[in-house]
Amino acid sequence: MNAWQAWASPLGSAPLVFAHRGSSAALPEHTVAAYERAAVEGVDGFECDVRLTRDGHLVCIHDASITRTSNGRGRVTRLTLAELNRHDYSTWYHEKARIANGGSVHVAPATAADGILTLDRLLTLARGTGRPLRLLIETKHPSRYGGDVERRLVDLLARHGLTAPAVGSGVAGSDGSGSGEPGPGEPGPGVSVTVMSFSARALRRIRALAPEIPTVFLFDIPTPSVWSGRVPEGADLLGPSIRVIRYWPEIVRRAHDRGVGVMVWTVNEPADIQQVRALGVDGIITDRPADVLATLGRNPAGDRDGTGLAGGSATRTASPETDGGRLGPCPSTTGVSSPGWLG
Repeated sequence: MNAWQAWASPLGSAPLVFAHRGSSAALPEHTVAAYERAAVEGVDGFECDVRLTRDGHLVCIHDASITRTSNGRGRVTRLTLAELNRHDYSTWYHEKARIANGGSVHVAPATAADGILTLDRLLTLARGTGRPLRLLIETKHPSRYGGDVERRLVDLLARHGLTAPAVGSGVAGSDGSGSGEPGPGEPGPGVSVTVMSFSARALRRIRALAPEIPTVFLFDIPTPSVWSGRVPEGADLLGPSIRVIRYWPEIVRRAHDRGVGVMVWTVNEPADIQQVRALGVDGIITDRPADVLATLGRNPAGDRDGTGLAGGSATRTASPETDGGRLGPCPSTTGVSSPGWLG
């Protein structure tokens, strides 16, 4: 069995759905609330970006700087975790949501006490959901710490018992009651990790450090090699942007002909969802998991109050920053709000 077969969807031909930085069209990206919402919506897994702080902690943030997604300034790699935790990572989003809705949305933002989300905390959250979840972790490069990013990542995954494929998919605790909390070094039920990067060198490091962890090579411009469906050394799957798929959809067939799986990011628009579904991609990474699940005929599980999202139907959310009515391939997710279920 190759890595793609081991990784493939238990749903047969249906693609797996991953929440890009959490349910980030509904709540601030890379926050506990965004990932909790995604879990309740019924996603197959979470996606996150990780960077290394000055004092060696892996934190979940896309940008090299905290300026866009916090009320602070500075580069992540030059700040300690304590320094990063002095800032608020939610208010920026709620302000954009308020402006996009003409000032009609009121949401109590997180406080600085919530701090930046660490990967350690996200792994603990995933392991505590009590159901199978797949985590896509992207290591961001270039980094002043180079290969230390992957070394720290593998060390952390090992502490959580996540450097080997997940065994089983049940949710029972150690006593079979179904209420067990994973202990240190024990994976939660069916929890597994895949590492992604735009850096082929980073993926080769993961292959050397933890050969059982599947890897995805991300790209937004196809080289002749990946255009033909080949993966670089150290990678198991291809991760093209939705922009690549719009222009070169044949990449999916060529990859599958070589036994290579395909994960597509960031798929938000209805036409794009339908296209990647028709092409038979293996995974969809999206800011709008509830919309994608509904389009695929997999009804979202509802909100945390059990009342359902947007009245029980998939509702497109309004974005304060769009390009001709379309969200782009999203190297930098914009704040988005929906008046029905944010307040």
